[in-house]
Amino acid sequence: MAKYFDVHPETPQPRTISTVVASIRDGALIAYPTDSCFALGCRLDNREALDRIRTIRRLDERHHFTLMCEDFAQLGKFVQLDNNVFRAVKAATPGSYTFILPATKEVPRRLLHPKKKTVGVRIPDHPVTRALLAELGEPLVSSTLLLPGEEEPMTQGWEIKESLDHVLDAVVDSGDCGTVPTTVVDFSDGTAEIVRYGAGDPERFE
Repeated sequence: MAKYFDVHPETPQPRTISTVVASIRDGALIAYPTDSCFALGCRLDNREALDRIRTIRRLDERHHFTLMCEDFAQLGKFVQLDNNVFRAVKAATPGSYTFILPATKEVPRRLLHPKKKTVGVRIPDHPVTRALLAELGEPLVSSTLLLPGEEEPMTQGWEIKESLDHVLDAVVDSGDCGTVPTTVVDFSDGTAEIVRYGAGDPERFE
């Protein structure tokens, strides 16, 4: 049964954030709010939780997981950026964008696209997400909470708990955070290619 945490959307309670992060460190798979929509998240080295995300969403090995990063310094440890890409990504963060980039050796192989050796990264602009990441001190491996056969992600914390109580360890709820996933920009070959139009303004990458 998933624990339910009611968190203030603008000033998240430190004690609650600490409790959630402690559960993540202990191996929890959580549902949590972001600046685009709810996401599933776990630690980098949590193979079992990663398999649960794949099962919940029915994902194949080509799916790009996203490393939700606290800041640009952290993001830079996990992906390779040349000067042009660095400037483009930095100008758009924090925000509702996911960037596909070549991974460094810090990224576990099971998170990489099997052929491209790339991974998704993003820096969110949501107080609760940023509080979780600051307390955790490392990226959260994340995937949009979009269930198989559904056209839109789930938006209500209570609904997520009700539907996924048997497969999640915790639900962090700070109110409705929208139904539009991030705009995804593929920079794997050094130039911008928009592979999904979403919450972030795509104009700067067109």
